[in-house]
Amino acid sequence: MDKLKLKAYAKINLSLDVLNKRNDGYHNVKMIMQQITLYDEIILKKINEDIIIATDCLFLPTDMSNIAYKAASLILEKYNIDGGIYIDIKKNIPIAAGLAGGSSDAAAVIRGMNILYDLNLSLEEMIEIGASIGADVPFCILGNAALAEGIGERLTRVKGLNSGWIVLSKPNICISTAEAYGNLKLDDISIRPKTGALLKALERDNLYDISNNLCNVFESGIFNKYLVVKLIKEKMFEYGAVGSLMSGSGPSVYGIFKDYNKAKSAYEKLRLLYKQTYLVRTYNGRQ
Repeated sequence: MDKLKLKAYAKINLSLDVLNKRNDGYHNVKMIMQQITLYDEIILKKINEDIIIATDCLFLPTDMSNIAYKAASLILEKYNIDGGIYIDIKKNIPIAAGLAGGSSDAAAVIRGMNILYDLNLSLEEMIEIGASIGADVPFCILGNAALAEGIGERLTRVKGLNSGWIVLSKPNICISTAEAYGNLKLDDISIRPKTGALLKALERDNLYDISNNLCNVFESGIFNKYLVVKLIKEKMFEYGAVGSLMSGSGPSVYGIFKDYNKAKSAYEKLRLLYKQTYLVRTYNGRQ
């Protein structure tokens, strides 16, 4: 096989807790992540040498600063591969949005190169490679829904969110993870996720209990700095969401809707205000 097409799914956070800062500068986290049906399309082709990235997104770098490039470079070097890789990324997931778009692309490159170059890597080996590239990459390799701990590399599969519709909206701003952590004051966090309660609600597939236990410790700091993010969350509830949360370090906000017609109406209204608005479902299928 010389060519492969993959879907790189976005994720949302059902919860996100930052526990403490480590000596290496990273933070220990505890979060439940869920893939959704918004995805980038990745085409991989074997080439004789080098790494070439093509994309339809003007804002996406195509050099070593691209995390997908880093993943490919690491694979080629680590396994002494005599060859290169051509990576074509059709970008559907918003950039710097708290949706792990870049991490998902990198995960697709790792999974795809494992197949193209017959590396026979186990899931655990791919996750280990992903952890050396970015905190969300391991989850994007595992897929579906998981509890992530440590810096994001310790993963436990959990039952995902299976019911309802997701309306996702990103305002026209970008927030880096570094900026979000810069705004976060660990000692001032007063409300933290009740992870156990959320896991039980997911097991029961109780949409209301799930919605009542959504929590992201980054929200208050981002809301204080970017009012538009808070306004989107308020609109989600105004339009009938049973729950709403900012995903990751933001600024994307999603709403969970029990009723499709309400979700569609909310999508149409928000789409008039924010171009990067999507009506999706959760993804719990095969990677």
